[in-house]
Amino acid sequence: MTRVRDIMTADPTYAETSETVSRAARTMASHDIGALPIRGEDHHFKGMLTDRDIVVKVLAEGKDPAALHVGELAQGVVYSVGPDDDVRDALREMSNHQVRRLPVMEGEELVGIVSQADVARKLPEGEVGNTVENISRD
Repeated sequence: MTRVRDIMTADPTYAETSETVSRAARTMASHDIGALPIRGEDHHFKGMLTDRDIVVKVLAEGKDPAALHVGELAQGVVYSVGPDDDVRDALREMSNHQVRRLPVMEGEELVGIVSQADVARKLPEGEVGNTVENISRD
């Protein structure tokens, strides 16, 4: 059994709730990533910011990304997995909730991010294809 900790990105780059969406977008571009965990002033995980959030919740609504703070977009339920969970459990969570990335939590601490691509590299091709289809359905 492959554990999430074996394939996750450990110690991920994050955005602070107080930083602007513009700055977070520049961080995403410079690291070539599509999502950032959001961390509050208390250093606790608050949610995820995705490139899609920036387009749909900021740009499409005519909001100014240089004036809007990341914390204003940290809302809703965030699904996560633990570092010792099986990668198949992570894929199931992704499929059930139609998300492509999951924060990896150890108690209250964010210890990593696991993505659909990370998991796809570890599972048989047929299993990955079915799961990707489930994650991507409308």
